[in-house]
Amino acid sequence: QVQLVESGGGLVQAGGSLRLSCVASTSIFSTYTMGWYRQAPGKERELVATITGNGRTNYADSMKDRFTISRDNAKNTVYLQMNSLKPEDTAVYYCNAVRVYTITYNYWGQGTQVTVSS
Repeated sequence: QVQLVESGGGLVQAGGSLRLSCVASTSIFSTYTMGWYRQAPGKERELVATITGNGRTNYADSMKDRFTISRDNAKNTVYLQMNSLKPEDTAVYYCNAVRVYTITYNYWGQGTQVTVSS
């Protein structure tokens, strides 16, 4: 079982920036594809970005110009740098870890609230 602990959420004005962090409790962190997802009130959870163990990234089209995902395998940590935030970015942001080895291992963090005021 892998535990994921997010931090860095909060209240920010439109146009501001935040950096989210997620620390994973596993000794094989580099074998996991890590991701950030978000869920706004009344909406389904949606992909923000993912990053493979060797650093290959994938972004939702609507966020690729403002958000940057990165990871530090030595610290078991994945980051999400969010710039030029908009009120519509308000959501709970969740960290995700996926590893496919015989079976699929899929873990979620508890989420961190990001609120962008206009």
